[in-house]
Amino acid sequence: MPRAQCPRCTRPSERCLCALIPSLPSSTRVLILQHPSEVKHALNTARLAVLGLSNAELLVGEVFEALPVLLQQPGYRACLLFPGEKAQPVMQFAAQLSELPLLLVVPDGTWRKARKLLHLNPALAALPWVVPPEGLQSRYRLRKAPMVGALSTIEAIVEALNEVEAPTRFDALLAPFESLIGGQIEAMGEQVYQRNHGQPDALPGATDG
Repeated sequence: MPRAQCPRCTRPSERCLCALIPSLPSSTRVLILQHPSEVKHALNTARLAVLGLSNAELLVGEVFEALPVLLQQPGYRACLLFPGEKAQPVMQFAAQLSELPLLLVVPDGTWRKARKLLHLNPALAALPWVVPPEGLQSRYRLRKAPMVGALSTIEAIVEALNEVEAPTRFDALLAPFESLIGGQIEAMGEQVYQRNHGQPDALPGATDG
């Protein structure tokens, strides 16, 4: 018989994270485009981010037919939170030309799946690309990253919002994430964790988890 599940955070009822999830307002609007392969992943940080932000939306799919309309939401300037050669610091973009708040578009999936989302939705790749500040250390210790300083989806969103909306802080979004990571490590046991994940690992910035 399947275990009872919280309908909100989708965790098993005995491990519900809802008490740790804040409700934070932001001038920045966050739009997460999640690859279907991430939906049932135990470490679905994108869902936690949307639950904790009042001005956020999560869409699941590979091809988003309504994307051109979504990117033209009145009162916002859209940008893509994704690392790459043409990406600029998010604060640099936020300070350019306009006082309009940002629409932060975030692809969520593995590196391969996130790049597939960009390929299947050319309007995404055409956006200005932005990244969080350099030199950040991920709290995500359960997945390997291809580069130093890579962040999980929720971490990248938090760091971007902390920059753009300073002095307001969004670190409270990470409380359920850290609890989730701790629970996973506890469940596997310290010896197994140290054998498989002894060195702190991270995720591709805004593209995994």
